Amino acid sequence: MRQLPMFPLGTVLFPHMVLPLHVFEPRYRALLHDVIDGDGEFGVVLISRGHEVGGGDLRTDVGTVARIVQAEELEDGRWLTIAVGTRRVRIDRWLPDDPYPLAVVEDLAEPTGPDPADGSDELLASATSRLRRVLAMQAELGEETLPSTFELVEDPEVAGWQLAVVAPLNPLDAQRILAANGPRERLELLIAALEGLEDAYAFRMRDDV
Repeated sequence: MRQLPMFPLGTVLFPHMVLPLHVFEPRYRALLHDVIDGDGEFGVVLISRGHEVGGGDLRTDVGTVARIVQAEELEDGRWLTIAVGTRRVRIDRWLPDDPYPLAVVEDLAEPTGPDPADGSDELLASATSRLRRVLAMQAELGEETLPSTFELVEDPEVAGWQLAVVAPLNPLDAQRILAANGPRERLELLIAALEGLEDAYAFRMRDDV
C-alpha cells in the first residue's frame, strides 16, 4: 500500500485513457506542484455524489493511477495538464484533505490477459462489433462521435480498455466496468451497456421516422 494524492472527478478514468485537466482550484494546484516534484503520479476516482469543487463529495473506492505526461503552469497559477491512466487501485482509506485529497491505496491485480479458452476472444469481437453499431447510430442521429472505423491494438487486454474508452458510457456504467474482476467480466459489462445504448438509439430513430 502507498499514500497517493487523489483527484476526484465527475468522470471515470480508464487505464490507457488520456486525461486533459484545467486545474484552477488552489488545493489541486498544490497537488500538482507536489506530484510534479515527486513521481508524477496521482489517483483519479469518480465522485458518485456531490461536486468536484469545494469538497464534501462521496467518492468511489476503485480508481485509476494517472501519470503526468505534460504540464504547463500559467501566469495566474492555473495549470494545463495532460495525464494518462496507467493502472487500477483500490482505496483502502481516505486521509484528511489537507491541503488536498489523499488516500492510502493498493494496486488491483490484473490478469495477464484473456484466455482464448474462456471465450474472451469472442466477447472482445462481440463488444467491438456492437460498439461500431452504436457509434454508427450516433452519427446517423447527428451526434458528435468517433468514427466507427476505429482500430484496436493487438493486445486483447489493452483492446478491451480501448473499447471502454471509446464507448459513450454514463459514469455509473463506466465505474462498474473499471471495477470489474478481470477482462472477461469487463467485456460482459461493456456489452450489456452497449446493448442498452443500442436499444435507446433505435427507439430514438423510430421516433425520428
